[in-house]
Amino acid sequence: MANSKSLIAYFSRKGNNYVGSSIVNLPIGNTEVIAKKIQELTGSNIFKINTLRSYPEDYTETTNEAREEKMENARPELTEIMDEMDSYDVIYIGYPIWWGTMPMAVFTFLESYDFSGKTIVPYCTHEGSGMGSSERDIKKLCPNARVLSGLAIRGGSVERADKDVANWLRKLDLIP
Repeated sequence: MANSKSLIAYFSRKGNNYVGSSIVNLPIGNTEVIAKKIQELTGSNIFKINTLRSYPEDYTETTNEAREEKMENARPELTEIMDEMDSYDVIYIGYPIWWGTMPMAVFTFLESYDFSGKTIVPYCTHEGSGMGSSERDIKKLCPNARVLSGLAIRGGSVERADKDVANWLRKLDLIP
């Protein structure tokens, strides 16, 4: 699989975020930091999942909106859809954990394509919830894809996660 054509699709939120036990202003979202680490190791193409409507700047307002989206099983509209998804064999999908799973925008993304026969490699950033139900949710959304074991990285540790990311990719036989 190391020679398969791969894509890193991720949703990440910069700005006010909860890290450790306080709100900090992140110039780059935690999930994007990990996406770039995976790209360095795999040479994968990269695609940022963006919503048409931006989330609030304020962290608490964003979490409230995220909770409402989850309760309503919403599918936020995305700014763009990829035309060339068929050309990828392996899709790394990254996201923060919001209310026990991935943001609803990632649900929108996954429902926008047919992942039959593809390998999906999930990873997330979190502040204590691990992968939550996201792996199970991905398997439900993409029943004909092979979903590998995900990697959960605490948001406050992303800058120091190089070894964890590399070990995870090696364990999955995605890099030598």
